[in-house]
Amino acid sequence: MFFKRARKLSVAAHLASLVLEKTPLARRTDRWFAGGVSHDYLETVGGGTLPRTAPGPRHELICGRLHTAMTAGVANVGSTRLLAPRSKVVVAQSTTLCPDLALVTAATGRLWLAVEIVHTGDHHADTVIKKEIYEQARVPRLWMIDPRYDNVEIYHSTPFGLMLKGILAGSEVLSEKLIPEFQFVVAELFAEPA
Repeated sequence: MFFKRARKLSVAAHLASLVLEKTPLARRTDRWFAGGVSHDYLETVGGGTLPRTAPGPRHELICGRLHTAMTAGVANVGSTRLLAPRSKVVVAQSTTLCPDLALVTAATGRLWLAVEIVHTGDHHADTVIKKEIYEQARVPRLWMIDPRYDNVEIYHSTPFGLMLKGILAGSEVLSEKLIPEFQFVVAELFAEPA
């Protein structure tokens, strides 16, 4: 119990150390991928806002490929809905994140797979802050797609937090047993356009 409380306090202290704007989202203009152009957007962390810069072209290429494959993968899975890229998802009280890809349960709308494509210019928010939030919210699955290294980290939620199940690269296949029709060769995910 002590360690759990200490961990919560350390995450809270870490989040408090960030420079977060206390401007309500309703008074801000959130913009994201629309008509093929990426835009800046905001995420809410503990009531403050975390401004995010527009993802670059490679980020969006990877996101588009992943969404296309996932759309086909969940087509016959009635219990799951695929949200649009960077849709706002409430993961905790006063915390709303915009994962690059999100799968939610059709019955409750609860997030069960979050996919973050690491922003090369601002990786700390994805690899540290958001990962800790997903862990505390006990999101069952998290994929961290890292274009810097062309790999994918797969995490599963356990009673003790997120557990790294594997790091995929090259010819390895990204898949999820709960979505049997989804499979993607990692090298194809990161391939440069022809």
